[in-house]
Amino acid sequence: MIFPTASETPEGALKNHSDPGFAFRWRTRVYWEDTDAGGVVYHAGYLRFLERARSEWMRAAAIGQDALRRSHGIVFVVRELCIAYDKPARLDDELDTTVQVVRQRTASLDFAQTITRVADGVTLARAEVKVACIDAQAFVPCRIPPDIAVLIEGYKQR
Repeated sequence: MIFPTASETPEGALKNHSDPGFAFRWRTRVYWEDTDAGGVVYHAGYLRFLERARSEWMRAAAIGQDALRRSHGIVFVVRELCIAYDKPARLDDELDTTVQVVRQRTASLDFAQTITRVADGVTLARAEVKVACIDAQAFVPCRIPPDIAVLIEGYKQR
């Protein structure tokens, strides 16, 4: 199942998590490097937009990825991804990519993400992403450290 598009906020920022439309939003633009010869974003390019938005969401929640690896010895990795491509993104389009935590478990997170074109608000892609917490050295699943779980939960409720 692909999650519905997150609702927009006037400021393009955050909404309270009690609202089902709560989502972190990261804005970017489509550059030549993101497109094929016809100026259209190649299907794998959308994965980069989704990944970058999740990384910026973590940074906004005070959980930088490299700092997390160094301080806690863990990393988050994509375990499963389901994506629907609705419309093409094109060269110079300004895009908003949303990140919404749908479920937080002891060793994983489920996200709903959307990519929309800023100019007209059209949803271009929708994704469900499951990430697992793993030990950075052994690459085996492990629990999300309690202090990080609290940060994630607290950030969801802003």
